[in-house]
This record gives sequence, C-alpha cells and structure tokens, in this order.
Amino acid sequence: QVQLVESGGGLVQAGGSLRLSCAASERTFSGYAMGWFRQAPGKERESVAEIDWNGGHTYYADSVQGRFTISRDNAKNTVYLQMNSLKPEDTAIYYCARHSGLYYNTDPSYWGQGTQVTVSS
Repeated sequence: QVQLVESGGGLVQAGGSLRLSCAASERTFSGYAMGWFRQAPGKERESVAEIDWNGGHTYYADSVQGRFTISRDNAKNTVYLQMNSLKPEDTAIYYCARHSGLYYNTDPSYWGQGTQVTVSS
C-alpha cells in the first residue's frame, strides 16, 4: 500500500506564497507520474498540476498557469507544488496523487489525505 503524506498548507494573505510537499512511501516512486489536485467547498475535485515520471513534461490548469510550479525529487520520493501570487479563489483542500503509470494520462491510483490552503483577501 502506497502512502502519500502532504504538508505545507496553511493560511496566507492574497499575493503570498506557499510550498506544498508530498512524500511517498514507495521505493518505486520514480516510476510513476504525480499530480496535485484541489477541491473547494461545493465544487468538484480538479487537477491543478501534473508531472511525469522524470519531470520531463508538466501540465497546469489555466487558472494556475504562471503562478504555480510542480517539481519532483525522485531521490527523496517527494513531489512539490510551489504556489505564488495566491488568490482567494485558490482556497481549497489540496491533494497529492500518484498515477498508475509513467505519464499523467493514466488514472490516479493513490491519494494523500489532503492539506488545507486558505487565502485571505
């Protein structure tokens, strides 16, 4: 069973920054794409950023393009989400997910417990 543990969430003012981290328990971390998703109250969970197995390709939702950066350190079994210029509409629970294959066009197969990000205006 793969465990994903997110950290780094919190309360920040609009325009501020946060860095989320997601540590994976498995030694085969480098063989899978990873993603960050978020779910705001009353809304469906959405993909925010994705990264393939070696970081060669990334995807960003239009709403975060240019403000968020996803990266990974396979030696540390960790994926990161650097969030800059945060807006109140970024407020949500952020989840880390491990995909079922090398690329992020595969389904997420494991999820973290989520970390709350709240952006005040």
